[in-house]
Amino acid sequence: MAEASATSSVESGGHRLWTRICHWVVAFSFLALGFSGFVILMAHPRLYWGEVGNALTPAILELPISDNHRPEGWEQGAVFADVPNAPISANRMYLIFNENSWARSLHFLAGWFFFVAGAYYALAGVLTGHARRNLLPRARELLPRTLWQDIKAHLRLQFGSSGAGLPYGLLQRCTYTTVAFVVLPFMVVSGLTMSPAVTAAYPILLDVFGGYQSARTLHFVGFVVLFLFLVVHVAMVVLTGFREQVRAMILGR
Repeated sequence: MAEASATSSVESGGHRLWTRICHWVVAFSFLALGFSGFVILMAHPRLYWGEVGNALTPAILELPISDNHRPEGWEQGAVFADVPNAPISANRMYLIFNENSWARSLHFLAGWFFFVAGAYYALAGVLTGHARRNLLPRARELLPRTLWQDIKAHLRLQFGSSGAGLPYGLLQRCTYTTVAFVVLPFMVVSGLTMSPAVTAAYPILLDVFGGYQSARTLHFVGFVVLFLFLVVHVAMVVLTGFREQVRAMILGR
């Protein structure tokens, strides 16, 4: 009883040290992953579905983030043997094509920090009861009426206890649980599926995602979800007191 009381007292006063460390490591790792991933994507900003995809195959999504999103003449079919000088599929007009090795190295390095911090947070959250007490919503709270009331309160900028850190509000717990235990692991697994070395050892990953290009597309969709979460998260921090919230996540109170 005394131990439970002490735990409750610590968490009601602020975030634990391991929570704060994991938060900042994941945050900075995500920024590095987002930036490096954007540079990598600029070399070929076209997304496909299935096993293969190139500039001569139809894309399910083209991102106008560089001139490479629609290389000149990609819509016209070509026979590799008829292309002058080399069997290439299309001309590239963006200068960083095949010159973004630094971004790939940074992406891989940041991915390790992201994975280790995220895995530690998930494991510690389960072992210490943090996930059960502060993250997982109760079944009785997941009624449509209860969720709708919390959504309306947020739309009116009435955040209640969710604006002051712990205890988290209902929408916060639903969002944090989904991001921490669904979206982040999905990003790690889909990212590993794009590695030929990993899929050579675990080819079942290609069956799960439907091919390299499908994994790449779903990885991008996961990034968009995390980016939207980041925007809303930062907006909530600003609306509920930026200095107080940042100080609490650094110092614990």
